[in-house]
Amino acid sequence: MNDRERRLALGHFLRDLRSSLSPLEVGISPGNRRRTQGLRREEVAGIANIGLSWYTRLEQGRDIRPSVGVLESLASALRLTPNKRRHLFLLAGESPPPQSTITEEKISPTTQDMLNALDPNPAYVIGKKWDFLAWNHAAAAVFTTQSLTPPHHDNLIWRQFTDPVWREGSEDWELVTRKIIAEFRTSRARYPNDVSFDLLINDLKRTSADFTRMWQYHDAPSSLDGYKKLIHPALGAIEFEHITLQFPNEPDQRIMIYIPHPATKSRLAHYLTTTHP
Repeated sequence: MNDRERRLALGHFLRDLRSSLSPLEVGISPGNRRRTQGLRREEVAGIANIGLSWYTRLEQGRDIRPSVGVLESLASALRLTPNKRRHLFLLAGESPPPQSTITEEKISPTTQDMLNALDPNPAYVIGKKWDFLAWNHAAAAVFTTQSLTPPHHDNLIWRQFTDPVWREGSEDWELVTRKIIAEFRTSRARYPNDVSFDLLINDLKRTSADFTRMWQYHDAPSSLDGYKKLIHPALGAIEFEHITLQFPNEPDQRIMIYIPHPATKSRLAHYLTTTHP
């Protein structure tokens, strides 16, 4: 789209966001004489700490260019999800800057139901710092996601370098781990001021010489999808096709799905019925 079309699309997007947000969601009493659906323009401008007339021109698609700071204020005022925040910046012709810190990550009951329905295909959700957020019985059986590994109990990167079961279970641990580190660097860059990343990285450096060595590499991120062969303590060699999916509203959260080869699927299904009824 050209500049005029983009400005008009931005104005429509802002109006839709404003009308879909209730006053109570932003801490405003709706009162008894409210006729506007959602928030008023002056309310959005006040919460975002920008001028009403300037914000009005922005909604009207006038030839003005909001700064990155103004866009961040609007994203915060309108309670935007990460995906909507990216779209706001795209329509404004700007690249979204990295977010400073990670907010609390939650998984909906529907997501857990989906994971459960995928059994006996192992599947789990990882968050922005590669923490396990949810998993199904098959993933618990194959990857021991429920095990405690202090001090970073639920973190995949920590498990990759400190859990001997994970290391011995990977047919090509070095290659796979370097790919994971390249992806993890990308995740780290999105949250440059988040101290939880620093704590994890520093603990890994103190604990694992392999992590310290690999952290010095700057490999280009590449897909983790494709064929995977694992060595399981009880099942022996098991084979999967691995696929990664993203959530539209939380693109930094991913669901990892392992589709078993036929022989693996039957053995895994039997194992689940006997050990995880």
